[in-house]
Amino acid sequence: MKAVAALLLVGMLILWAELPTGSAWSCPPVRFTCALHNPPNRCLTDRHCPRGKKCCRSFCGMKCLSQIPVSYV
Repeated sequence: MKAVAALLLVGMLILWAELPTGSAWSCPPVRFTCALHNPPNRCLTDRHCPRGKKCCRSFCGMKCLSQIPVSYV
């Protein structure tokens, strides 16, 4: 019984290690930000954006971006 549990645990760890990080609809990373103390936000949540767009951090504040699937190649 312990061997079966150990094999299941190892199998789950292998599957977990192979999963890509982030979701297919995650916002792109922001490498640089503007120096404004309170940058203007065009949205606060995804509900403030038109259909098919997502509220993401941008260079200067939040804005609606098109949701582009990320390919893990």
